[in-house]
Amino acid sequence: MDVQQWFHERVPDGWFDSAAEVHADRDEIVVIGRLRDGTEPGGFREDTRAERMEIAAVAEQRFGRKVSWGVRVGEERLLFTHAAVPVMTRLRFGERGVLDTLIDAGVARSRSEALAWCVRLVERHQGEWIGQLRDALAHVEQARAAGPDL
Repeated sequence: MDVQQWFHERVPDGWFDSAAEVHADRDEIVVIGRLRDGTEPGGFREDTRAERMEIAAVAEQRFGRKVSWGVRVGEERLLFTHAAVPVMTRLRFGERGVLDTLIDAGVARSRSEALAWCVRLVERHQGEWIGQLRDALAHVEQARAAGPDL
């Protein structure tokens, strides 16, 4: 059973206006639901905390990844929690210079924060292209799964 189906079977009816969005990477699963009109995000967070933690504990054991929760209210997306996962990278002199310039300019407090800022900028301006890459990778995975067993 895939991650999305697993959560759709366990998130209680009535929590969200529609099926929750379930996003997963190698480190984290993020579940985001659209709240019904008039539902306060803070109230929802408190009222569902115990059940969300229980679902997350089972999922973390099953899938080996942290689970984070959030909601959509209108066009706004609020994440209650989410993981900040360390990523090791090797940068050359000029690349480090870009990060250090962002720090010196007060855009970031550290190289880690500056690199995260750069990634968000790429996501914002190249999001459609990144989406196309993700779709292509999904097709590759489907083709692999349909291939012969070795």
